[in-house]
Amino acid sequence: MLVIPAVDIKDGRCVRLYQGEMEKQTIYFDSPLEAARHWAEQGAALIHVVDLNGAVEGHPVHKAEIGAICKELSIPVELGGGLRTAADIEEVLALGVTRVVLGTKAYEDPAFLQYVCRKFPGKIVAGIDARGGKVAIKGWKEGTSVDAVELARRCEDDGASRIIYTDISRDGTSSGVNLEETARVAQAVKIPVIASGGVATLEDIKGLQAFEKDRVEGVIIGRALYARAFTLRQATELYQLT
Repeated sequence: MLVIPAVDIKDGRCVRLYQGEMEKQTIYFDSPLEAARHWAEQGAALIHVVDLNGAVEGHPVHKAEIGAICKELSIPVELGGGLRTAADIEEVLALGVTRVVLGTKAYEDPAFLQYVCRKFPGKIVAGIDARGGKVAIKGWKEGTSVDAVELARRCEDDGASRIIYTDISRDGTSSGVNLEETARVAQAVKIPVIASGGVATLEDIKGLQAFEKDRVEGVIIGRALYARAFTLRQATELYQLT
């Protein structure tokens, strides 16, 4: 199981938000490249990058920062935030991004998701962000009545290679992973699922191991790593030893 550090970029800096609120931020690195380099040096096998401004504005904003990360790092980078056109996706893949995460567009336009999954096979991840099991879109600013499981099944049918499931109410709060909702999504589909939101302790990520059989393949961790609740190496070794 992969332990995936998150590098969230807002206004050119690496930050963590509280429950996705743009005004509730903690700055951890002035340079996103410095943050990504740090996690690579600590042994990360994959970096999860989010263009937070891009998610709100509807197009990539931090292409220079993303390109610099991809150029320097030898490990894969996945990117989400503001990717709403095939041209946007093609551009960031050309920067060196390994795969992209579509959230709002995957929700709003199934035909588009089908198209880009065919055009960029294996490169498209569906990002499903939810509060109380209901999908939220547009940088988490808008709620919907759509159940996360319903969207997960549709995205699988449309060709997504995997799903990242984020519980927004727990993101950045260090209140623990929502194991129940993560399992509910994973058990509804046959493609891999990555958990995100709320990791606080090693016990939180250890709890996800029970769902490896349901194709939960990894966990994205932000604040807990930045606040040094545990190290990336400790989290990685936990999976290697059990």
